[in-house]
Amino acid sequence: MESRELIEYLERKALQLRYHILEMVGVGKAGHLGGSSSCAEIVATLYFQWMKVDPKNPHDPERDRFLLSKGHAALVQYAALAELGYFPVEELKKV
Repeated sequence: MESRELIEYLERKALQLRYHILEMVGVGKAGHLGGSSSCAEIVATLYFQWMKVDPKNPHDPERDRFLLSKGHAALVQYAALAELGYFPVEELKKV
């Protein structure tokens, strides 16, 4: 992927993560919109560009692991995992 193309792809992914965060915060009235949204680009870049993860093989011992210590931002990680296919996106609305 060309660098401009890659940047646009990652920007779209970050925007999609923010949409998911809005859905989760709006439904359950829980979570922190700002904390989750502020790191959407970082999470999108990690999960959709750099990290070695495979939802079809989640227990691969060679997989990368991501520890999000910014606990109030957990919604962005849930959104990324759903976008990757670890669980159905519809589950985000049940948070």
